[in-house]
Amino acid sequence: QPIVRIGKGGINAQVIEEVKKHLRIRCLIKIKMLPTAAKDNDKKDLAKELAEKTNSVIIQQVGFTVVLYKERDKEDND
Repeated sequence: QPIVRIGKGGINAQVIEEVKKHLRIRCLIKIKMLPTAAKDNDKKDLAKELAEKTNSVIIQQVGFTVVLYKERDKEDND
């Protein structure tokens, strides 16, 4: 199940912080983008932008669903 959903507001500071928070907890998360989120951009461009802004890697993208991965920081393991 997707943990974060991106709506018509697109990628904003609140979405980025939410994705970062979940990546700190889980390392691997699924995100669902609504078609309205990609109104001005291609969905692949939107996924790339999200990965860049959250310092994560796109593992898989199928349609409007993207799976992101971020390796845990050493400070998080302490």
